[in-house]
Amino acid sequence: DFYEMFNEDAQLAARVLDLALTSRNKGGGEKAPMAGVPAHSAASYIAGLIEKDYKVAICEQLEDAANADGLVERDVIRVITPGTVIESELLSDKENNFLASAVFNNNMFGFAYIDISTGEFYLTEFSASKQEKIWDEINRIQPREIIIDSFFKDNEYYKMARKQHKFVVNEARDINPNRAYSELVEHFKTNSLSGYGCEDKKAGILAAGQILFFLRETQKRTLLHINTLQTYNLNDYMVLDTATRRNLELTTTIRDNKRKGSLLNILDRTVTSMGGRLIKKWINQPLKNRNDINHRLEAVTEMVENYTLLNELRQNIDGIYDLERIMGKITYESANARDLDSLRYSLNKLPSFKDNLDQLTSGLFTELKNDFDSLTDLTDLLEQAIQEEPPVSVREGGLIRDGYNEELDELRESVTVGKDWITGLQKKERKRTGISSLKVGFNKVFGYYIEVTNSNLDKVPEDYTRKQTLSNSERYIIPELKEKEALVLGAEEKINDLEYKLFVDVRSEIGQNVDRIKKTATIISITDVLFSLALTAIEKQFNRPQITDDDLIEITGGRHPVVEDMQEQTFVPNDTYLDYDKNRFILITGPNMSGKSTYMRQVALIVLLAQMGSFIPADTAQIGIVDRIFTRVGASDDLTTGQSTFMVEMNEVANIVHNATHSSLIILDEVGRGTSTYDGLSIAWAVTEYIHDRNTIGARTLFATHYHELTKLEEKLEGLKNYNVLVEEDEKGVHFLHKIVPGSADQSYGIEVARLAGLPDKILINAQRILQQLEAGTGENNENNYPENKIEEDSQLPLFKTEHPVLKKVMQTDLLNMTPMEAMNFLYQIKKEIDEGEERNV
Repeated sequence: DFYEMFNEDAQLAARVLDLALTSRNKGGGEKAPMAGVPAHSAASYIAGLIEKDYKVAICEQLEDAANADGLVERDVIRVITPGTVIESELLSDKENNFLASAVFNNNMFGFAYIDISTGEFYLTEFSASKQEKIWDEINRIQPREIIIDSFFKDNEYYKMARKQHKFVVNEARDINPNRAYSELVEHFKTNSLSGYGCEDKKAGILAAGQILFFLRETQKRTLLHINTLQTYNLNDYMVLDTATRRNLELTTTIRDNKRKGSLLNILDRTVTSMGGRLIKKWINQPLKNRNDINHRLEAVTEMVENYTLLNELRQNIDGIYDLERIMGKITYESANARDLDSLRYSLNKLPSFKDNLDQLTSGLFTELKNDFDSLTDLTDLLEQAIQEEPPVSVREGGLIRDGYNEELDELRESVTVGKDWITGLQKKERKRTGISSLKVGFNKVFGYYIEVTNSNLDKVPEDYTRKQTLSNSERYIIPELKEKEALVLGAEEKINDLEYKLFVDVRSEIGQNVDRIKKTATIISITDVLFSLALTAIEKQFNRPQITDDDLIEITGGRHPVVEDMQEQTFVPNDTYLDYDKNRFILITGPNMSGKSTYMRQVALIVLLAQMGSFIPADTAQIGIVDRIFTRVGASDDLTTGQSTFMVEMNEVANIVHNATHSSLIILDEVGRGTSTYDGLSIAWAVTEYIHDRNTIGARTLFATHYHELTKLEEKLEGLKNYNVLVEEDEKGVHFLHKIVPGSADQSYGIEVARLAGLPDKILINAQRILQQLEAGTGENNENNYPENKIEEDSQLPLFKTEHPVLKKVMQTDLLNMTPMEAMNFLYQIKKEIDEGEERNV
């Protein structure tokens, strides 16, 4: 009934889980601290410990206490760690729970990861010169726990990453590539790993073997649902580093790390947990192979053009439970009858889904439907064996249907007959004794009894034997009732034991079909994602892109999918034209708040969506495949590593210039703004020339800047083109039109943005005055761009030291109640009067 903890474990659990701390006498007077949790609700308590990064060892009885000779044998049956959770109560439906492993071997890095709740298992390796890729992969999959070897302990990346991730350092080094290889072939029951595409990947094999070794030590069972190992190559997918995933807000937002406001939130219309996990993977791993991309796009196109069928197919799979995780629990032997009932319900939906799937003809759907297994034999087994809505407990009966097992039916019949006799006994004894209030009852402690109130004790027959005395009544037994009790209770015990055995047999038979069920689950998840992309395309008016292997990225009417979805006013679309020739570097100037950042991000997202096989938020698009997307957008201090804003910015720029190729897409939203003006301008200038140069990078690039001096580079660099954001000025102020057009802007309208932000008019007026002095040429040689003739109380302009008509006019004007535009006009008139006065004095 309870899991109990003692001594230090009890004290820790009581503190962390807010449990009552008691004690148990160990003999000799010494008391041991003790705390406990109910077995039926243990999962929630385990979750509390796992969330705080504790490991939880589960110790249980290994034999029936009734059969034990002395102490009941017990042992640790499983150790639960953050990366080895399978309990649905501890998992998020649409999120994987990965355990990862990173190793260094023979100048190669190996990386592997697994979700033991679903059985997904992946492996890769790469050169030691690309160490940052391990950390990019870690940030892509967000594992709950990472096993590393001691090589990483002094690594700078590790020192930063351990603040965000849970690491387990394998100090013993008692697993080598040969042992890892043996672990894997033994688990998969194969002669080699050639069938998994990793026979020669020693570092990857070491990482995967380290995971299996860890699981064997902690889970203490054979993991049948881990039935395949997928080897992947980073070069098969578009590379998205950590900064890019964060800046583009692919799965969570930058500000609050929430799903709402991310690209995933827009795209995910999946109706199954399996599809929800897969669409996140597709977003984080866009494809690079043109045929594979078009394979997906053709399937989405077919669904967009068959809206009625799309809805029917989604209804077919809506409500299907998480088959992958159910199979994990079945092979773990932790699934209960409700899990099998959920499986039965899910499998019942497959035939109608298959019928509708057969109507589709595109290449990808044809492959999927040809591999689809309706699993009708397993459905029949579950229909015949498992009760609908069975109890949670598997030890107390009520699991197996009538008619499934002849012996069980006979036992149930004997119980029914016995209970009918007992039910009739009450009527019979009332008549025989004349006690109208006599009752026949049952409880688990005393079994069946006849109860007589104290006022009727004089009528009790001699053949009644007292069984229990209560305050207001006496309870009795008679030989016939005792005989029927033994029959009924004995039969019920046999029924419970037999039902449990039959249930375990059914669960085991289902478990033997794990390969078939997981294959069908994979097909359901893929179709669910394709349906989701099609529905999003229809509802958001996305269109199919054209995918090419050339250098052109041409987008007409492009929109930012998230911003468009969140804003109330109509989104202003924009066009984009990038190639390797005369349009490979687009320099964008214009005001703050005008939409430069949104525009650049939307280009990156449109390319990413196209390469993941999705329709895109644009009228038309021709996308020349990119190998990587880089973004350098904004920056803030990194307090965890002690890096300043400017250092973070420079690290991101360094990553881009070291790793970008001519096939990459680079997004730069300001470079050099974290230092002095001339330092920043010179860095931005040099970075522009370096990226533009075909001999160094020559990548397709969008660069937004407030350094208007950079626009002069259009005359010098043949592949650079100036663009700006249209602004409209009138008597009411400045209006941002959010339209990107050729040409350069001549100002940034920072003061106007400050007005929109709500800065006091007094500050705005003073800022406009200082700006006019700067633009007039004062302070040009001052590194910090301050005007050389700053106005201070002890050093005022001559104008304010004399009685002057202009001064009088200023004093009589209510400046604080002017609009910024009125203030600017007023200052213009003042300056004009001063200039005219100076001319007269000359």
